[in-house]
Amino acid sequence: MLVNFESLEDNSKIWIYQSNREFSKNEVAIIINKMEDFIDDWLGHGDQIKASYLIKYNQFIIIAVDQYYNEVSGCSIDASVNFIKELEKQFNVDLTNKLNVSFKDADNINIVSLSDFQNFAKQHKITSKTVVFNNMISTKVGLAENWEVTADKSWHKRYLVE
Repeated sequence: MLVNFESLEDNSKIWIYQSNREFSKNEVAIIINKMEDFIDDWLGHGDQIKASYLIKYNQFIIIAVDQYYNEVSGCSIDASVNFIKELEKQFNVDLTNKLNVSFKDADNINIVSLSDFQNFAKQHKITSKTVVFNNMISTKVGLAENWEVTADKSWHKRYLVE
């Protein structure tokens, strides 16, 4: 059951998938249609799942679920991951590589390997004030408060050289 993202409770579960490149406007339109179809048909133990999504910066796909409306089962989570993997194939992108790290450089979003991120930090190209995307957050309120933050306020800080 597709609902408005803002109508979901703050403690709704979220998953963030970052693309290794920006989607074109045409690709975003296709993804929106596919997301809405998927969520409308998404079931957990045979019952509808109350869910929504966001596409941020034409590069991040965020899926949110009200797990108190109906429990999200392992099978329903697998279905969402399989859906994301289908998008990966269709658009020739990487959405599931958790070793990719994203950060802002002025208005540009950069996606790099974790090892490159570590090297940039050693070279002081990434500092405590660099805006990073904390894709480890797992709730809607976390998205609002702790997703797009400076590196000193995220797990990224362990790689900073001061």
